[in-house]
Amino acid sequence: MAWPDSTISIDIDNPALLESTAPCLFLAFQCDRPTAPPQRYLLDGLGAVEFGRSHERGAEEVAEGNSARLCVRIPDPTMSSVHAELRRAGGGWDLTDAGSKNGTLVNGKRCASRLLADGDLIEMGRTLFLFRRAIAVPSQSLHETLDRSIPGMATLIPALVSEFDRVRAVAKGSINVTIVGESGTGKELLAGAIHRLSGRAGAFVAFNCGAVPPNLIASELFGYRKGAFSGAEEDRPGLIRSAEGGTLFLDEVGELAPESQVALLRVLQEREVLPLGTTRPIKVNVRFLSATSRDLLEAVASGRFRPDLHARLAAFTCRLPPLARRREDMGLIVAELLRRHAGETAQLITIAVEAARALWSYPWPGNVRELDNCVSAALLLARGGRIGLAHLPPEVRSPPESEPSRSTGPLQRPLTQTQVQRRDRLVALLEAHGGNVSAVARELGKERVQVQRWVKRFELDPRSFRR
Repeated sequence: MAWPDSTISIDIDNPALLESTAPCLFLAFQCDRPTAPPQRYLLDGLGAVEFGRSHERGAEEVAEGNSARLCVRIPDPTMSSVHAELRRAGGGWDLTDAGSKNGTLVNGKRCASRLLADGDLIEMGRTLFLFRRAIAVPSQSLHETLDRSIPGMATLIPALVSEFDRVRAVAKGSINVTIVGESGTGKELLAGAIHRLSGRAGAFVAFNCGAVPPNLIASELFGYRKGAFSGAEEDRPGLIRSAEGGTLFLDEVGELAPESQVALLRVLQEREVLPLGTTRPIKVNVRFLSATSRDLLEAVASGRFRPDLHARLAAFTCRLPPLARRREDMGLIVAELLRRHAGETAQLITIAVEAARALWSYPWPGNVRELDNCVSAALLLARGGRIGLAHLPPEVRSPPESEPSRSTGPLQRPLTQTQVQRRDRLVALLEAHGGNVSAVARELGKERVQVQRWVKRFELDPRSFRR
């Protein structure tokens, strides 16, 4: 039977939560200051961005004709005083090196001028920037100040900021919350944050539903009296009563066997537990948080998970994106991991730019947990020195080929104004026709081979425009 949808669900891809999209630039990482907070610059309303070296980090917006210029200054001795410029070009943004001493790199390749594609990683000296052509902007104003007060809830992604704001609001109540996400995305960390924000006086108790045999789950959760079964040599309160006044976190709740689901449903309905070997139930005051890497709605539809239990556990649902979809937060997460593993010495750590580039290029199938293992091992291998490429796992040093981008390599020399106009026109037509080169040629009144020459000259990939 179809269960009525009474849950509240949040998802950073939900267009109903978003007002518009806008181009954005992230100061992603400073290799000589890896614990320094990243920064986000919204490019809407700007005509250009100028990058250069300074004694202190900062950004100043100055009027320039009918638009404005953002001057970004970084305390990076390997950057030039005027290093590069990012300028609005038609429907995109063009990056031009300003004759810097050490050059400007995009996705690890040196370039003089380049039309940026979404997700391009820019290197200036030992500083990394990430370009996003169109990020989803929440209806409320952007939060430019990074909130790192609650571990697990810090982000620079505007839509995710909005979702975490909703989580904060829900955390102060008593409704049950389910966190959905791939393994290793930080679900338990977020659950701990919700518990801290709730202000509940009791403990935060975690239980992995997939790590305990089904025949032992009842005794672990509900407890038992001495003599209730062979081996029960003393009274045990169980994890639910241990979380009295606090929070019980059920990790991988989708792994619960049917009989365990029935028993848990009774606890949620009656707010009482019946320890094994007893006949009198005991009232409990516990908030339930759960997490799963499974699609619980699909499990409900297939009969593998009880719809009534799902409705009670998921009064509010939060979905954590995989790390591959949080490249804007990579610097923030790496900094937190360095502080966790290196303590007070974290501020002295430096990372080679080649190693930082590898961290951003790798897809991280194991998500934050895999990144955590990588960082902790690299710190040990570096022995207090600079973390280099050799200190990273082989698969991180040589990641698989990524999806084709709209710009496949660096341009050899700056474009003339006529060439910039031609390229912008070509990009607009490729977008309009979904990357169909023949359709673009017909609209331009040119031979298909000529359009292909321009595509090659401007290093565009028609496949990336396909819808």
